[in-house]
Parts: sequence; structure tokens; C-alpha cells
Amino acid sequence: MTISKTEKMIAHKDGAIGWVTFNNPARRNAVSMAMWEALSDIMRDYAADDSIRVIVLKGAGDKAFVSGADISEFEEKRSSPETTAAYHKVSGKAQQDLRVAGKPTIAMIRGYCIGGGVAVALGCDLRIAAEGSKFGVPAAKLGLGYEFEGVKRLVDVVGPAFAKEIFYTARQFSTAEALAMGLVNRVVPEAELEACVRETASGIAANAPLTVGSIKTLVDEAVKDAAARDMALCRQVVERCFASEDYVEGRTAFMEKRKPAFKGR
Repeated sequence: MTISKTEKMIAHKDGAIGWVTFNNPARRNAVSMAMWEALSDIMRDYAADDSIRVIVLKGAGDKAFVSGADISEFEEKRSSPETTAAYHKVSGKAQQDLRVAGKPTIAMIRGYCIGGGVAVALGCDLRIAAEGSKFGVPAAKLGLGYEFEGVKRLVDVVGPAFAKEIFYTARQFSTAEALAMGLVNRVVPEAELEACVRETASGIAANAPLTVGSIKTLVDEAVKDAAARDMALCRQVVERCFASEDYVEGRTAFMEKRKPAFKGR
């Protein structure tokens, strides 16, 4: 079954890893409205597929992860309050579907990660970048307004001072700077990027899905304001782990000194 309605977004399932490729290298993987829509479709499919335990997002080619939104569409799709609102609805839904997929997500960053690319990367749980990649949010150079949720996600990751520097200066930051501010989890040589991401994804996929999923839920709740946290949900996901077959398997495998075979139930 074809998940994506456009060839500029590629979905590929490889064992327990679901790959998502932004396939617009001619524009350094700039994201069009159709690509945002396809991202929603892919993420919903992966979220519903129990065989997929980790999702990796990457850009086609070696020049960019995602270089931002496709500005060539702005005259048609973001030139009035009405068209801008419609565009934000589509792109916002895609990023929401990315965040609520319920499975670990990894941004595999090579090259430019700019504007909407930073937003996509921030929607992932982990960000692993190749040396030489570039990061930036040029909104102040384009006169764009930035939605609160996008700003808050950046603040949650890098803190208020770095978030202001990123937006105020609108400049591009190196991988060393991105690592120092916590924008990325890890920086590796470009030749080692895919191997590092595959190793990380495979390691996560081999762990107990219910435990990993519970941590995703708990961390997401932890960064919310205290009054907005769903503590009943937090208790529920923890209790589900202790009541699972995987908890029995984990204990048994430990005592038998073998690798556990988790089933996610």
C-alpha cells in the first residue's frame, strides 16, 4: 500500500524501523503543503502499525535535512490571512501527528536544518546530526510570525536565552553550537551518521515498547504546566508496564542471562 500521496515524501518500513524521507533535493528538501499532508498520512500509518517501534526522519541527498517551508508556494498559499490560516492548519496537523505518534522518533540530520526543518526536528524525540550541518530559524529575515507552540518547543529544548538568540539573530548555527545549546543530542562524522542512527534505532526497538512508550508519555506530560498534566494517564502507562507480559519476559530473561524478546504486550 502506498502511504504517501506525493513522490516528494517517501515511507519505507525496514523491520521495526519506519523511515520517512523528505524527497525534494532540488529545493534542499523544502516542504510543500502536499508534503505536510503526506507527513500526516505517514505518521498515522506508522502509529497504527504495531510492527513499527521506532520512526526515523531524514532528508534525501547530502545537502539538507529540511531547509524550511517551500517559499515558492507562499504567494499562492500564504499571501493572505485566509490562505495563511489554511496553510498553518495543514502544517500544524502534520507536526501534531509527528509528536503524538506514540513511538520514539529520531531526526537524522545532514546538511541544512532551517526554519520548518528545525520545527520538524524539534517534533522528534532525538536529534542526531552529522558534522557540518547548519541550523537556523530565519523568520526575522522574512517578516514571519511564529506560532506559540513552535516557540515553546524550542524553549523547552534549548531554554529561553538560546531560543531568543536563535530567533533574534536569524543566523545559522554550527553543529558545535547546536550541541552546546542542547538543540541536538549528538554530533557524529558525516560518514558515520546513518550507521549511528540505525544502531540507536535498533537498540531502542529491541527494548520493551511499553516501557519506552511510557517514558515518552511521562516526559511529554512533565514539560507541561502542572495544572495541565494528566496524572491519571501517567499512572496508567506505568501500571500497564508492570501488568504486561513483557515485564515477566524481562525478569525471566535477566535471570536466564539471555536477551529478552519483547512483544509490546
